[in-house]
Amino acid sequence: MTLTEQDATTTVFRDRRRRRAQRRAAEDRDERPPGGRRPASSRVLVLVALALLTLYSVAPVWWLIVSVTKDQRDLLYSNGLWFAELNFLDNLDQVFTYNDGIFVRWMGNSLLYAGVGAAVCTLISVAAGYSLSRFSWPGRQAAMAAVIGSFLIPGAMLTLPLYLLFAEVGLVDSVWAVLIPTFISPFSVYLAKVYVDGAIPEEIIEAARIDGAGEVRIFFQIVARMMTTGSATVFLLSFVSNWNQFFLPLTMLRGEDKWTLSLGLYYWNAKRDEAGTDLTALVLTGALLSIIPLALFMIAMQRYWRTGVTLGSLK
Repeated sequence: MTLTEQDATTTVFRDRRRRRAQRRAAEDRDERPPGGRRPASSRVLVLVALALLTLYSVAPVWWLIVSVTKDQRDLLYSNGLWFAELNFLDNLDQVFTYNDGIFVRWMGNSLLYAGVGAAVCTLISVAAGYSLSRFSWPGRQAAMAAVIGSFLIPGAMLTLPLYLLFAEVGLVDSVWAVLIPTFISPFSVYLAKVYVDGAIPEEIIEAARIDGAGEVRIFFQIVARMMTTGSATVFLLSFVSNWNQFFLPLTMLRGEDKWTLSLGLYYWNAKRDEAGTDLTALVLTGALLSIIPLALFMIAMQRYWRTGVTLGSLK
């Protein structure tokens, strides 16, 4: 075989190996066919799956919106997924005037428990997470293990011990019986600790100490400002959890004027069995109104998350 033939044969084998390697790489990466478009059947399956998931998510909200526009008779005898005679304004008037406007009191109580509890919980969690992340002290690993183990315990299991403890000190049926347990959240401490690990460089803290700044000043003027996104996340998760809590207020509170929205709406719904009074329309309208504060907080917190993402991209 001449040199030219050898070169040609080598070139052919090299091309074959290259094409074989490209086919294997395309199979490993699951590349799209030429043209950059998926097959029509694949696109249809994806669209159908997304449509079903959207319907599954939106259907309960749609049913709630439709139901709050109906009176008691239409709730029972009309199509549950479509409108009947419009009675939304009448339902609103009944919600805010029934039992001397107790719904407004319940709304204020829920805002108090959720807002104050979330604010204090955020401060404690961020401080504890910063301590676990950036300070060395005896027992830190044991404390971290206790934090991780404690947020795996269901909160309902702690309600009875808390009730017995508060009964001893005379706090049952008071605002503090609901507020104090919301101040501590092991999961929020762990979340803050993880965020400090990734967002707060040790060099900045050391530079501040060299400049003579105290630990309290470092925490409030440097760490707290750099943890805006993490603090907003902790606050929102705590707020939603406190807003939706039911078992703790049910156990601790006796007076109707101290109830939360969830507990009050449950009481209205239970009246159907106890006194024969059907307040389903009021319960549904109150449930819709209870979503509004959560939506407002979610919208208000978006700018903090957007700021955190932009800061991360600049780094």
